[in-house]
Formats: sequence, C-alpha cells, structure tokens
Amino acid sequence: MTETTKPLAIALENCAKTFADGTKALEPLDMTINAGETIVFLGPSGCGKTTTLRIIAGLETPDTGGKVLFDGIDVTHLPIEQRNVGMVFQSYALFPNMTVAENIGYGLKIRRTPEAQIRARVAEMLAMMRIEKLADRRIDQLSGGQRQRVALARAIAVRPRALLLDEPLTALDAKLRDTLRLEIDSLLRSLQITAIYVTHDQAEAMALGDRIVVMDHGRVAQVGKPRDIYQRPATRFVAEFIGTMNRLSGVVRDGVFACRAGELAWDTAHGNATEVLFRPEDIRIAESQEASGLQGTVAAAFFLGDRTRLFVDVGEAQPLVIESTARRDFSHGETVRLAIDPRGLLVL
Repeated sequence: MTETTKPLAIALENCAKTFADGTKALEPLDMTINAGETIVFLGPSGCGKTTTLRIIAGLETPDTGGKVLFDGIDVTHLPIEQRNVGMVFQSYALFPNMTVAENIGYGLKIRRTPEAQIRARVAEMLAMMRIEKLADRRIDQLSGGQRQRVALARAIAVRPRALLLDEPLTALDAKLRDTLRLEIDSLLRSLQITAIYVTHDQAEAMALGDRIVVMDHGRVAQVGKPRDIYQRPATRFVAEFIGTMNRLSGVVRDGVFACRAGELAWDTAHGNATEVLFRPEDIRIAESQEASGLQGTVAAAFFLGDRTRLFVDVGEAQPLVIESTARRDFSHGETVRLAIDPRGLLVL
C-alpha cells in the first residue's frame, strides 16, 4: 500500500437531514461503506447526495437519532478537522494568496507537522500529481486541470483515512474530464483508500465506482455495482436516469408483444407487460434477409465517426435511439426494419 494509513469503514445509521427552513434534504439513510471501497453517490441536483457527503465529512449534523460511525466509533458530533478525512470541493477551495506548494502543505502545517516532514510530503505529492514545475506558482496562474490536481494533492497530503470528492470535475471541459477521471481512478486504486465520490455524471459513476448509490428526492433508489445498476435497474427512475432507455408500449397476445411498430417475439417469463424497455445497444437495423416483425421510419441520423446515431419513429411519444455501426448512409423518412436482442428487454 502506498499510504501507511489504514482505510476506513464508514456506517450511516438512520441519517436524515432537515434544514432550518423545514426543507427535507435527506430521508433516513442506513448504509455501510467498506474499508478501501470507492462508492459513488449519483443523482440529479437536489437529490441529497452532497448532503450525505457533508454529513460523512462532519460539515453537517444529521437529524436527532442519526449516527455516523467510523470503524464502529460514533463520530456524529466530531468536527471535520478531527475526522481525518480529505475533501475535494467542486470549487477546489484553494487559497489564492498561497503558492501551489503552500496549498498542498496547508493541512500539514495546521497539524503542526515538523517543517522538514512538510517539505518531504509536499515534494511527494507534487511528484505523484506530476506538477513539480508548478510548486511556486500562484493559484490564479493555473489551468482548471492543474487546480484540480493541487486540490487532490492537498486532500491526500495529510494521509486521510477516507477521501471525499464533491463533483470535482464539473467545471472542466469534456476532454479534460475524461483524462482526469482516468487519473483519479488510478490514484484511488494505488492509495487503496476509502473514497466517497459525488457526481451527477453517469460516465464518472460507472468508471469510478465499486458501487453506485442512485439517489432520488432524498432517498436511495438503488445500490449496486455499475453493471447491475445499468443492466438491472430496480425502478423506472433508475432506468431512465442511467444512460439512454428506449420504450415500446403494447399488449401481450398469442406469444408476441404487439405494439405500433409491429410484433416482437415474447418470452412468457416476462409476464403480461404493457411496456418494454431496452438500451440502444440492444436494438439494431435488421439485415435484408433477416426476419423482423418491427419497423419504423428514420426521423434523424447523425454520423459520429465510429457510428451513426439514429432516431427512429415507431409511433411512440419518443423515437427509438439506435447506435448503428453499419457503413451506409440513412435518409430522413427511410423505412427500416428493427431487430431487438431479447436478452436486453426489461419489464418494470
């Protein structure tokens, strides 16, 4: 292990949060975060994910009866500076009057760490983040990606037992987010640290989380591994929030699912459904010789280089989204036949 600090197991017991104006930000929450695990809280704005993170950090106190346990020890009323956690804020919260090196060493300084140890640890962090040449720069001289690396370095310089990250990539452009997402994943794996990551970005959640907690209106909608969340959503909200979801409405009769687009072979194990859901990767344009009971018309086609994103009108409120790798052009209004992988069908 790169760090000498043992990772932390965190438990939340009956943690709810009601603010002074009566706003219920978080319904009672019970959850265990395993030592060394990266868990991602995912959801839209106002769903309670940041409130949960702030309760873990000690920046908010849960309602009466709620408890936060670190390795079984109640830390509910312990302030953040006594919890030995590192935090990376969305705004980074770096000190503009300090250099990069001074920002990284700040937490060590307030812990009264000897100066020689501070210098050694700061040098170690600069090297780990590959920002050695920035040591003497002021924060206003840095790019967004450089500031993010400084914020990470400052958070882990104190050797925290848990690292808390509140939407740390939101302010960055898409290409830089992809690069830093990879770096954060590599960093967390090398540190073997307990990490709690808050985001509304599904790609970040899928890439970084050992488990994902999907939240909706202050409640947990589903907890699971990324693949389970994506392939086996527990609720309609999770199904629609994670990725793109197609739907067909219809009725089951005589071994088929009959809908406006035609007829779809039906497995009786799915029951008597009136709606089926499926992902774009589970539907494709049928080959000319292939039997298919479904068809629609191309409403729009966008060539994206490695694939063409098709929007196919089948008479539903929303067109079906299809990612086609066929090496051909599609015309607006063109009739296409559709094939759906039965293994991708989801009934809720």
